Amino acid sequence: MAKTLAVVLVTVVLWASCRESQAASTANNLTIGHVLLNARAAPLWVAKEQGYFVKHGLNAEIILVRGSPILAAAMSSGDIELGFTGGTAVMGAAVGGADLKLLANFTSRLTQDLIVRPGIRTPQDLRGKRLGIVSIGGTTWMVAILGLEHLGLEPNRDKINLMPLGDQTVLAQALLAGTIDATILDSVYSRRLQEKGSFILAEFGKSNIPLASVGVVARAALIERKPLVIESALKALVEANAYVLNPANKTTTLNVLQRRLKISEREAEEGFQDMLLGLERKPYPSLEGMRNIQRLMKVRNPKAESVRVEELVDQRFLKKLDESGFIDRLYKAAGEK
Repeated sequence: MAKTLAVVLVTVVLWASCRESQAASTANNLTIGHVLLNARAAPLWVAKEQGYFVKHGLNAEIILVRGSPILAAAMSSGDIELGFTGGTAVMGAAVGGADLKLLANFTSRLTQDLIVRPGIRTPQDLRGKRLGIVSIGGTTWMVAILGLEHLGLEPNRDKINLMPLGDQTVLAQALLAGTIDATILDSVYSRRLQEKGSFILAEFGKSNIPLASVGVVARAALIERKPLVIESALKALVEANAYVLNPANKTTTLNVLQRRLKISEREAEEGFQDMLLGLERKPYPSLEGMRNIQRLMKVRNPKAESVRVEELVDQRFLKKLDESGFIDRLYKAAGEK
């Protein structure tokens, strides 16, 4: 009888332990959606492949989503918990009544190039010309408007026709074919076009123009319900960011870019240089970048005017990691002073 009771007790303990383990595992599951297919997504991929999510207690699943509006909708419904996307999605969700928060910006400024056909040599030469973008209201549209402003131009006044044509590959082909006179591209594309006779009129990455681009986004409800999960996810991504910025890890990072983007060794090297230009060492969410997004978005949707930008940004987690010395220790471990 005593032996039977002991067996029963052991069975109950094991069953309870298993249930607790399963509950803990479920609590630490995290679905991350992203829209990026360029080198600046490297911290996300490296966090997964180098085991940083696991190191910080998370079982993360990464899902590619076609477009920020779809990602924002999936986050609002709870199908995706964390977004590796930009401030445009956050502002758009706020205008629509959803409560998304920007927690970090791994890229917080323009990094693209303005490249033009042969014969155009000054910003003034763009007046009356055709400038290709991915879509009206999207990131390249915002980059185009902000970049033109920086050059002293305004599309309506200067009769610059912004033409939505498709992704960067399509834009590059359109410039070569003469369908457009100028376009906005990552430098991995613009350098190739330059080799074929096109001219890089402006490298916006050197101009420090704020735009809340690549970042980490979550619903306010999730942040309040699972703050430790959010903190762990940011730790993993910040650690992966430090990894890809460490020259000692260049080979591994290049391999990740080749596999994830399905590109050649040369293209991976070009993408790597873009990544170095675009990634922030301490990825605080950018208020100025969000204000630029609001200013541009309200032109097309007046409801954006009523949004309080400060309420869309949550710096608590990055500030905690920074003030604790967590971020500085990552770079110190890589041999930096």
